[in-house]
Amino acid sequence: MSDFRLRVFCSVAQHLSFTKAASELFVSQPAVTKHIRELEQQYGTRLFERKGNSVVLTEAGEILKRYSSQILHLYQEAAFELGTLQDKHNGVLRLGASTTIGQYLIAPLLAKYYEKFPQVELSLLNGNTEMIENAVLSHHIDLGVVEGKKHQSGIKYVDFMDDELVAVVHVKSKLATLNEISVQELAKIPLVLRERGSGTLEVIESALKEHNLKLSSLQIVMHLGGTESIKSFLEHSNCMAFLSIRSIQKELTTGQVKIIKINELQLLRKFWLIHLQGQPEPMAEAFMRFAFREYPKK
Repeated sequence: MSDFRLRVFCSVAQHLSFTKAASELFVSQPAVTKHIRELEQQYGTRLFERKGNSVVLTEAGEILKRYSSQILHLYQEAAFELGTLQDKHNGVLRLGASTTIGQYLIAPLLAKYYEKFPQVELSLLNGNTEMIENAVLSHHIDLGVVEGKKHQSGIKYVDFMDDELVAVVHVKSKLATLNEISVQELAKIPLVLRERGSGTLEVIESALKEHNLKLSSLQIVMHLGGTESIKSFLEHSNCMAFLSIRSIQKELTTGQVKIIKINELQLLRKFWLIHLQGQPEPMAEAFMRFAFREYPKK
């Protein structure tokens, strides 16, 4: 059985849609149909049945689905070990990263990884922490990098690195006259924050609870879905935001933003490498080793 035909089957079995499988694998729908028919001819049985506008797995399809992930895992193990003999990696690696990490941490890491292992077919899904966790659980990606707390029992969280959120204003803002404020004074300041589902907002909410404050008691002007959007908003407003210290290094160097100290409020968090419980896919495991070499724990 060819590797790609099995990938096509797995995609159709997961989505129960030939159209969605074609989109995911970047092939035409007739090509998906052709690969499925070849598998059905090989095994002498139907793997899918049409029910109206959708498809369902037959009994034979359900059996093949049970074994398909194990078979693909063995393909990847073989490719990894054979590549290691030649001091190179081959295969497909599907990564996902929450917004902050994807922009300021993973992108440069991927560039270094590709330079060393150009044979690896890389893809990167961006989204908030909740979206990346769901992508791991639904087998859309092999490895994710997220921030915040552990949420899913079906996911293994590997401590990658520490991060800190800081209160930031633009230097042209009226708030730039401040140097520090109390937690209670925070309720009087207009804020622009990340959206629900983001690890950043969750860390802020958790820290505020320790001071008997809720998000609903703050003056939240807007929720935005990305760090760059928030930085642009700050440039044209008198608002404050909480951003990763890693995401504002350039702006601090050029003097565009100012950090405001909030007394007794420390916003520390973890960055996690995540994969399904159990042994990670070989390519994912290799990438994890590479990541730890590039960013060793201090």
